[in-house]
Amino acid sequence: MGMIDITGKKILLREAVASGRVVLLHETIKKIKGNQVKKGNPLLVAEIAAMKAAKETYLLIPHCHQIPLNTVELDFSIGNDFIEANCLVRAEAMTGVEMEALVGVSIALNTIWDMVKYLEKDKNGQYPSTRISDIRVLKKVKKPISKG
Repeated sequence: MGMIDITGKKILLREAVASGRVVLLHETIKKIKGNQVKKGNPLLVAEIAAMKAAKETYLLIPHCHQIPLNTVELDFSIGNDFIEANCLVRAEAMTGVEMEALVGVSIALNTIWDMVKYLEKDKNGQYPSTRISDIRVLKKVKKPISKG
C-alpha cells in the first residue's frame, strides 16, 4: 500500500485550525488563573508542546508526510470548568495540514491535564470529571500562494 504519492501535486498555501477542550474542576481553573500550579504555567507549556508535536506529526502518524511548517499558533480560552484550545497550522505544501493541527491541539490538551492531574484526582486517585472532548477540525484552507 504505502503512503499516498503526492508527486505532481501543486504547492499551495495550506491552513488548518483544530479545536478541543479539557474539562477540569473549578478549583483547578482558579489555580491556573492564579499561577498556582506546581509545575508552572500549563498554557505556556501546552503551547510549546503543541508546536513541537505539530512539527513531529509525520513521526507519529505513519501515513503523514513530512511537511515544513510556516507557523503553529495556539490560543486558549478559559471557562469556569474547562479550557478550550485552538491550534492553527500553516504551510506551503503539496498536502494538507489538518493532521498537524489535530495532533497539536491534542497534545496541548494532554499537556494541560498532565500539569494539573494532581489537582484533579479524587481520594481514590481517579479522575471522575476530567476529560478531553470535542477535538475537531474547525477550518481547512488551500489556496494558491500569492506573490507580492
